[in-house]
Amino acid sequence: MPKATLTALAWRQSWILWAFTYAFGLAAGYWFGAWAGLWAAFTAITVLQIVRAYAKLGRILNQLESRVINPRPEGLGVWGALEILIFKKNQEHRHRIARLVQMLRGYRLAAGAMPEGALVVSRETGYLVWSNKTAKRMLGLSPGDEDSNLFRLFDAPIKDWFTAGDAEKPLLNVSSPAEAGAFLDLFLLPYTPQNSLLILRDSTKMRRLEQMRSDFVANVSHELRTPLTVIHGYLELIEQQENPELATIIQEMQKQSSRMNHLVEDLLNLSRLESESSLPEEPISTDSLMKTLLQEAAALSQGRHQVQAVGDFHGQLLGAPKEIHSAFSNLVSNAVRYTPTGGGIRLGFERNAAGGLDFFVSDTGFGIPADQIGRLTERFYRVSASRSRELGGTGLGLSICKHVLNLHQAELLIESTPGKGSTFRCRFPGARLA
Repeated sequence: MPKATLTALAWRQSWILWAFTYAFGLAAGYWFGAWAGLWAAFTAITVLQIVRAYAKLGRILNQLESRVINPRPEGLGVWGALEILIFKKNQEHRHRIARLVQMLRGYRLAAGAMPEGALVVSRETGYLVWSNKTAKRMLGLSPGDEDSNLFRLFDAPIKDWFTAGDAEKPLLNVSSPAEAGAFLDLFLLPYTPQNSLLILRDSTKMRRLEQMRSDFVANVSHELRTPLTVIHGYLELIEQQENPELATIIQEMQKQSSRMNHLVEDLLNLSRLESESSLPEEPISTDSLMKTLLQEAAALSQGRHQVQAVGDFHGQLLGAPKEIHSAFSNLVSNAVRYTPTGGGIRLGFERNAAGGLDFFVSDTGFGIPADQIGRLTERFYRVSASRSRELGGTGLGLSICKHVLNLHQAELLIESTPGKGSTFRCRFPGARLA
């Protein structure tokens, strides 16, 4: 029955009940005592109604306070309707709680069955609020260690990363506190204003596979160096015979041999960088480095481009000179290779808004489609395979550049518009300014 109908019926029942009660009581009082009896009957009925109302109110309060499930009330009038409505609301509330508890149990079972570790961590203190079984196993926690502090579990300084709360920057290859030689990837997700959700993923197998792949590439590349050197030497010896019939063939073989040699050297360089966790550092003069890069660009361009040095920074960059030069040189050579004759190339150093230093290379070349920019640092990835092979690229330059920058806590930013050109920017933090 709708609430409005129930309420209207309850009031109608109450008025009728009160009318009959007062009519019968007043008639009986007048019969026994005229006006005095009438007044006594009215007073007695009113007092009884008040007592009855308070008794009903007390019973309702006891029902609201008690956790006991009472049977459905049966009554007439306003008090009966009130008890029925409270009973219905109580039942709906219990059913809602039961559904929420069931959903919560389902979520906790699902979280407990996840192959990744899941932790709810306080943003202010770093203490664990909740963790699933996988997280306990990964962190070496016992059932009574729920109040452990996240920052004290890891040897790595993860407090700054956790406090920053950047969900787009996971913390990769962190040593596991539970098992020597194991590594974890940490992902931070927004959860509540007070807590953060931390996902742990075991990256030990992937790290080992990556190491095996890197070792395999390094070993194969190293083994290729000797036969390539022998082939290149014999080609030079044959070239000295000055045989016109073989001149074109020898020239093409030397070109391909030289290209293969560059590829092997890049693979060895990349494998070496992947195995490094840090590099020897010293102050690097940006003016001297810029002079060297301009000379290399001019030699590679041979007057086909307008190469210009810009930027207002003249100081020192703290890093590994050989690797920094290699990374910047790759960007400059790419700009020269992929810019048509008559195009312009600009390079220089400038301070960025974060207080760090940017090295940038801008060109007016072919440009790169937006959907391919994210893949440029992949090994052997080429926007145009035919154009890259024609221009002599190995497909490893940007990958080497990315690894060098990672070892210097820097990042590679790429902006490009097809048909207009590209800008490659190496962004170093302020701590790299010597």
